[in-house]
Parts: sequence; structure tokens; C-alpha cells
Amino acid sequence: MTEVSSLTGRLLVATPALADPNFDRAVVLLLDHDEEGSLGVVLNRPTPVGVADILAPWAALAGEPGVVFQGGPVSLDSALGVAVVPGGLSGEGGIPSVDSGARPHDDGAEVAGAPAADRAGVQSGDEPLGWRRVHGAIGLVDLEAPPELLAAVLGSLRIFAGYAGWGPGQLEDELVEGAWYVVESEPGDVSSPDPEQLWRAVLRRQRNELAMVATYPDDPSLN
Repeated sequence: MTEVSSLTGRLLVATPALADPNFDRAVVLLLDHDEEGSLGVVLNRPTPVGVADILAPWAALAGEPGVVFQGGPVSLDSALGVAVVPGGLSGEGGIPSVDSGARPHDDGAEVAGAPAADRAGVQSGDEPLGWRRVHGAIGLVDLEAPPELLAAVLGSLRIFAGYAGWGPGQLEDELVEGAWYVVESEPGDVSSPDPEQLWRAVLRRQRNELAMVATYPDDPSLN
């Protein structure tokens, strides 16, 4: 099998050519990407459901807008917490794998993104209890942990219902087909207060021809 270069922690930005309505103008944060497949959450699909309505203990830590986001079309009855812990947690030159805990199961048994060892209080390095680094300051929150464990260190929190998933080689095929732009993520992408504008904002900050794509009309017939 051809070795897959991990894109964990990067953003997939839907190209105007992507026809799947699930991902129209989507910005996806990849939480896991290897030979076994890929998993991520769509950052710009807010729902009308408040975090307080389904996960009341975490509502106070959720950034604005304080609603649940639809992370993708898979396992909509499961929840994922993605949060930024600012300062001093950027890792050491690599992107740590979250393979041991980032893949939620359809039955919701592992929706929190942290393996049992971490929930028991075993953490590596300087990661706070209840949070597991994905890339830089971005990590997965154990939603079964007491929120007060993280209240003092979280910079922002998003709650996602469902996720986006790709089987082995599927994402690579979509990249070859031109369905996605791959760009670097920034911690602020997770907590954008204006998620509906995130697609344009991410493209606009690129220092190449992608910045021009940000001006692409929502309705191509108007171009």
C-alpha cells in the first residue's frame, strides 16, 4: 500500500466543483488521517440547537454562537467536543496521532475523543486532563469528564453532532478529483464567531490564487 502522508490538523476547503450538498462550501478540520481512512468535522454548519439543550454542563464553556454544529453526515446521534487550549501545547515538530481515540463509533460509546486510560487520569506530557491534542493547540475534549477540569484552560469549545468520514484511499481520490483544497488550520477556525463566512475567510487569507476563489459567487450563474 502506498504510504499516506498525514493531513491531520489541516483544513479541507470544498472547491466550487464539489457537488455533494453535505459539503457545499464546507470547511472540514481533519482530526485523523492515515492509511485506514480519515475523520473530520465540518466547522461551518451551525444548527438551531443550543449546547445547553443537549449538554448543559458544557454550555458555559462553548463559544459563540453557543449552538451545536453538524460535524458531518455520519453518526448524527453522537457528539464530539473540539477545543483550543492556548499557550505551550503546540507539540514538538510533529502532528500527534489521535488514532487511539479520535474515531467515534456509531453506537456513541466513544464520542468524547479520549481513550479509557486518559479518562482515568493518565495523560501524556503537559496535556490537561480531559483534553487530547490533535494538532498544535487544537484537541478533542472528553465530554464524559467534569467540565470544571477544563474550565480554567479552555480558550474555546465547539460541540459537533456527527462527523465526516472517509474509508481507506477515499479522501485521496477526492483530492485527485479536485474536490478539496488543503490548507493550514488556525486555532481561531474552531471558534469563528461568524461560521457562515468561514469558507471565504479561510480562502481569503491564502497567499496564492486561492484567495481569488473567495470571491466565487454562491450561485455560479451570477458569475
